Formats: sequence, structure tokens, C-alpha cells
Amino acid sequence: MAPHRVLHVITGLEIGGAEGMLSALATAPGQDIEHHVVSLKSAGFHAGALRKAGVRVDELALSPRRPDPRALWRLAGLIRSTRPDVMQGWLYHGDLAALFGLALSGRRRTTRLAWSLRCSNLDTDAYGRGLRLALAACARLSDRPDIVIANSHAGLAAHVALGYRPRQTAVIYNGIALERFAPDPAGRAEIRRALGIDEHAPVIAHVARLDPMKDHRTLLLALDLLADVHCLAIGAGTENLPERPNLHRLGRRDDVWRLLPAADLIVSSSAYGEGFSNALAEGMASGLPAVATDVGDARELVGDTGLIVPPRMADRLAASIRSLIAENDAVRRDRQERSRRRIAEGFSLARAVAGFRTTYRELCD
Repeated sequence: MAPHRVLHVITGLEIGGAEGMLSALATAPGQDIEHHVVSLKSAGFHAGALRKAGVRVDELALSPRRPDPRALWRLAGLIRSTRPDVMQGWLYHGDLAALFGLALSGRRRTTRLAWSLRCSNLDTDAYGRGLRLALAACARLSDRPDIVIANSHAGLAAHVALGYRPRQTAVIYNGIALERFAPDPAGRAEIRRALGIDEHAPVIAHVARLDPMKDHRTLLLALDLLADVHCLAIGAGTENLPERPNLHRLGRRDDVWRLLPAADLIVSSSAYGEGFSNALAEGMASGLPAVATDVGDARELVGDTGLIVPPRMADRLAASIRSLIAENDAVRRDRQERSRRRIAEGFSLARAVAGFRTTYRELCD
């Protein structure tokens, strides 16, 4: 039986990989599924696009500092009133809320429950006690959902090692909107002029919020070895990075798709925690060969179109960036074309949407 209604529960809707994938899934055209999104916190950046596309968004407006148990009853009421065929949790707190809300609703026998895994080997010591408690609770309760859906094989394996014991699993890679993330020669020249970068200067793009797992320290050390290479640092908090002559600290941007074509390479310096890197895939879709640390499923994503280096090794990261920049025009164009083609053939949004639909249908059979 094909599901007609899917209710998604997510921690919040600010800019992020999970949030972006949920928004893209729920607003993808040509679907026969009605999506409904519940944000545990006040809705953020993606709420507007979801509502504009006709997707219902409810906000429980929970405060991280003062959790309110009554929110679960409100969620249970939404479940009873909307009668979803499938509930999909996103991120650890969203997974737990989906589990408990569904139990309170009295619909556990009729509504299927899916959880999601969006990261790999997290260093939980770098984060607060709340995350550690949520992860421990998820591991303990991981046999309760009907399926656990990961966006990377590395993420699934890392959570099994942490004690997850799911009944059923699936890996659905994130999908990239190829019509949005694409090469743009005119836009490339415009962005470079706006940033004061010469049209012939080598430029790398690094798209990541300021977070321990993203390891901006290694990126900065690599830039010290690449004085002639400009870096576009894009993501929340990057405006607070230390000044470098070749570092453009752009902060959180809602137009990453417009900025990427100004670069020559997409770079990921993550030390741990990545599952499937949207930043890498979006850069590759924009025609940028990748240099990435060997974290999560980066090796599978990049394939032979770019270079993979060990994490936390700035000299290796710098050398690989230098190696790709030094390639001749013909080799560079070939890498650019193969990078975009790899995303189009294996990691498109259409492919991801089809993967979720098939998984939901099989749950409901």
C-alpha cells in the first residue's frame, strides 16, 4: 500500500544538512505523498519554503534550556488528528519525540515509525551532556522503530558500534537539486568581482558551520601553506574566524548555490562526524572537484573525481589542493565534468525522493 501521509518530526528547521534534505524531500514536485513537518523548536530558515510549497509546518516552540513534557501531548494530538501512515524522525531528539509522541497517540499499531541517522562517528565529548543523553537513549530504544534510515554506510556502522540494534535498516543518500547547483560562468565572474578576487586566482570553497567536527583549525593551517589560494569560508560562525589575507569569511549565507561557481574546488576538512556531506555534493554538482578528508562516506561520494586525505593533516590537505590547482586546463575540465556527472548519476534529488518513497511503501505493505 502506498502511503498517503508522512509526518516528519525534526529538532528545528535552521540551515543544516538534515533540515535541507527534509525540506527538499517534502517540497519535491510530482509526489503522491502529503508531507507534514513538526519542528520541536521554533521553526527556522526552511519553514518559509515548506509553507510556500503548501507543506503544513507546526512548531512546538520548545526551549532547549527548559524542555516542556506537554509538548509530547501536543505532538500526540497532531498525530491523532492527521492520522499519518508513516512517522519519520530526524536527528536524535526528533527520533525520540516521534517514538514517544506516537506511543501517546494510540496509533502505534497503524502508523509505521522510521528513524534517521545523519552523522557518523561523533566525538560526543566536544558537545553538551544533552546530546550524549539523547544518543544513549536512542541506542537503547533503537529496536522500537520499524526502520532506521541512514544517509551513509559509515553512519549506520558507527551507530551499530554505539549499541544501535535496529529491526530493519536502509541507506538513502542525500539528493542534490541539479537545476539549482550548477556551473555558472557569468555568476562566477560577478561573485569574484564583488569579493575583489582576480578572475585567474585559484579559489577553494569550504561550506560548514563553525563546529568542532568541521575542523576549521586544519583548514586554516592548510591555508597558511597556500598563501596564493583564496578560500570562501561559508557557514554560520565563519565570520568569527581569525583574519587571513586569503580568507573570505562570509558567515551564514542563504545563496550558497550562487557562491559556489566562483570557486575552483570544494574542500571538506571535517575531522569526524560527517555521514553524507551535502557541502561536497553541492560543490561537485556545481562543477567543482573535491578535496575531502576520509570521514563518513566521502570516499564513496567523491570516487575518482577528486582527492581524499586523512583527517587532521593540514599538510596533506594543502598538498592535495595544490595538486588539483596545478593541473592543466584539459585535465581540470575533465574533472569538473566528471564531478557534476557523478552527482547527477548517483546522488540526485530525484533518486533520493524515490528512495524514501520506496522505503515508505515497503513499510506500509
